[in-house]
Amino acid sequence: MATWVVGDIQGCADEFGDLLNELDLSGSDALWLAGDLVNRGPDSLGVMRMVQQLRCQVRCVLGNHDLHFLAAYFGNTSKLHKADTLLTLLNDGDVDRHADWLCQQALLVYDKELDWAMCHAGVPHIWTLQQALDYAEEVAAVWRDEHPDVSRQAYFDGMYGNKPDTWDDGLKGLERLRLITSYFTRMRLINDAGRLEFAHKLAPVDLPEGYLPWYKHRLQLNETCLAFGHWASLDGETGVAGVFATDTGCVYGRKLSALCLQTKELVSVPARPHEA
Repeated sequence: MATWVVGDIQGCADEFGDLLNELDLSGSDALWLAGDLVNRGPDSLGVMRMVQQLRCQVRCVLGNHDLHFLAAYFGNTSKLHKADTLLTLLNDGDVDRHADWLCQQALLVYDKELDWAMCHAGVPHIWTLQQALDYAEEVAAVWRDEHPDVSRQAYFDGMYGNKPDTWDDGLKGLERLRLITSYFTRMRLINDAGRLEFAHKLAPVDLPEGYLPWYKHRLQLNETCLAFGHWASLDGETGVAGVFATDTGCVYGRKLSALCLQTKELVSVPARPHEA
């Protein structure tokens, strides 16, 4: 049995099919998806159909683009951008099924036997793995509409925003949920106190004073390995043992990659030309 983590697919359905052909998954293999299944690429609908056909083998975390789709689905369309490619998915006759499937997914997954975890953007150094799992479940409960205080509709109506940007155990309600979401789906740079910096999105050079890439801090993961996506500019390299970047920029014309957790083998397929 092999477990493969696939980096950000972002609507690149053809390349996802090419990668699945390369992996040649058996019925006992597992496929972990590091989020951002949809948007920016040409065929988000095709990706969602393919993933749900594999759902018996799939574990998935949501990324910021998946949440962007869900916010639009639940009525918050004011934040849609010209660069978004979500209309075909939003207008599909099975859009309710696609949205419901995404709402059953996680922000962080952990396999105790493998001692591997996966999230979209990262796990901040201010949290232990158990704290991160607990906070991730708080947000996932909202997606399932099972949170005791914040409704799913209220969450997606108020999901956007850069504040708060620093963790405080006393945070409550939507502000608490928004910040947890930001750590797991938007984080790149963070300072010692756990404050996020949202403006820097390119390679980790010329950093603002006091900030480092989140994985350069002393993480509280013990021996657990962590796979993440989100930061295409890293091109799969962190330079930190046990922390593996899987977004290799397929939607930007580079490649789509899968990492085998058991062997750390990397399998990649090239991006196909897409019409502008």
